[in-house]
Amino acid sequence: MEKIPVLGLGTWKAAPGEMTEVVKVAIDAGLYHNENEVGVGIQCKVKEGMVRRKDLFIVSKIECHPYLTQKNLISICQWRNVSMTAYRPLGGSRGAHLMEDPVIQMIFQKHKKSAAQILIRFQIQRNVIVIPKSINPKRILENIQVFDFELSEQDMTDLLHPDRNLHLSAFPITENHKDYPFKAEY
Repeated sequence: MEKIPVLGLGTWKAAPGEMTEVVKVAIDAGLYHNENEVGVGIQCKVKEGMVRRKDLFIVSKIECHPYLTQKNLISICQWRNVSMTAYRPLGGSRGAHLMEDPVIQMIFQKHKKSAAQILIRFQIQRNVIVIPKSINPKRILENIQVFDFELSEQDMTDLLHPDRNLHLSAFPITENHKDYPFKAEY
């Protein structure tokens, strides 16, 4: 089996019919990815010979971004040779605007990159696979332009510092359930 790519295309909760063309753009740009919702786009590109089915991966994800760095979980998994995939690597809801964080803004201005590129590169340098969601072809192409620069050790330390143990994908209606997973310490 080939090695799983460090960067992919997130497609969760995309509207029906929205992803076929987006997946074609992503595959043309070099993002080989597979989820149930994107089957039509992948089939088209396989038929065109643009990608082989054996080069596509199905992955599991953990929420991971500078407000929820998952340092311990990532350390344990990497020690056990388990690949980690960052879910919501660009942040999201619950009132947290990760890409507007002053630390992230300072770093993206220093590198003349977008906030999204900084957040993607942050995960890649941590050896965490990144699958940012986008249906915008321009952003998809921008998101893969993260291999022409590196974050410094200080940048990485600064990006790990805002850790608030904040789950942006928590499910508030289930918070009182005895098996609610977001209270577990890793």
